[in-house]
Amino acid sequence: MNKLMYKLLMVLIVVVSTHQASFGQTLSPSARVSLITYGPGDDDISSAFGHTEIRFVDPALGMDQDYSYGGFDYRADYFILKFLRGTLPYFVDVHNLNQVAYYYQQTNRSIREQQLNLSPTQRQRLFDALQKNYRPENREYRYKFYYDNCASRPRDMIVEACGDSLLIPSRDRMTGKSYRDWMNDYLNERPWYQLGMNLAIGWPANEQTDGWRAMYLPDQVHDQFNKATVRQSNGQLIPLVQSDQTLFAAQKTFRQQVPIFFDPDVVFTILGIIIAVFTIRRYVTYGKVDRWFDRFLFGICGFMGWFLVLLWAIRDDGVTGWNPTLLFLMPLHLPLIYWATGPTATARRRTMYFGITALLLVISMFLSKIPGGVDIVFPLTLLVRCIVNMQPVRQGRQTPMRVA
Repeated sequence: MNKLMYKLLMVLIVVVSTHQASFGQTLSPSARVSLITYGPGDDDISSAFGHTEIRFVDPALGMDQDYSYGGFDYRADYFILKFLRGTLPYFVDVHNLNQVAYYYQQTNRSIREQQLNLSPTQRQRLFDALQKNYRPENREYRYKFYYDNCASRPRDMIVEACGDSLLIPSRDRMTGKSYRDWMNDYLNERPWYQLGMNLAIGWPANEQTDGWRAMYLPDQVHDQFNKATVRQSNGQLIPLVQSDQTLFAAQKTFRQQVPIFFDPDVVFTILGIIIAVFTIRRYVTYGKVDRWFDRFLFGICGFMGWFLVLLWAIRDDGVTGWNPTLLFLMPLHLPLIYWATGPTATARRRTMYFGITALLLVISMFLSKIPGGVDIVFPLTLLVRCIVNMQPVRQGRQTPMRVA
């Protein structure tokens, strides 16, 4: 019995010691903290905006570890659904910089390190807060693209550790850009990703940002911290960033451009011309408007519209709400296109449907904020179909027109 109690006591001591070593360490005076900023990559969409981590180095403790708020599990149950809903859990990860540096070098992504001028008290406060976040019960958080992500979390942790002593002069200064504008700066060389994300996000993405909101991007955290100052206990203001060095400089390469005939603007322009020529030729030459084609074209628009409505309904961060894209990808096209072009459809019903659709298409061209010309070209393509459907047949000058 005594031996059993002794063993249990030893196990308890080991567990408590390990817990204290993990979560109750006191940094030495030689400890230093820095902000690591990884440049954008082109291996997948999750790397397109870069990444931010907080690094602690303490030679006295043999510590060199990075805290990252960018972890997520590709193998999570219902991964796609959670990703679309914005409920995919992200988590805090801890690793050594040398463990990941090779990956960033191989993918040609820059690595910059800003050593921060924090007092011993601020360093310890930040370290304790990060360790607390790393506990299993606190590790996960709800990722929100613009508002709570792997760049804004490290920013918030540093700001909280510094308190009122930290001054970021650009914090309340308007940038002249919206959330959408900042996003598109990083997607200009990925036109299909850019188009897809701009179709999916709604009016909240057009909100103008100040310096604080712009720091949802790692580069903005880096740049604005370079201009920040921190007040010492004696009242003296010193730069927040003690040194800024590039650990790895990405090689300047000529990025592979999307072939011109695969650029979305070109694809939708060619598609629009083909549809317009087909439509006008069928009407002028044969006096026909093809019912099957309207069902196919507006049916696809309706299907995509219902998908956007679903995104609006299931996401809890609000960025997919109030989407003007729904004016030309109107979900009610499915099933109303069958109601307007069915065998029993009257000219009045057809004119009402295509007339309202035409009005919505015109409004959408004024409200849409999608870069490029897709949000103009595609509505114009649909508008051609609307106009022809509202015209009388050439022979007899009466509706309903002949349909194929």
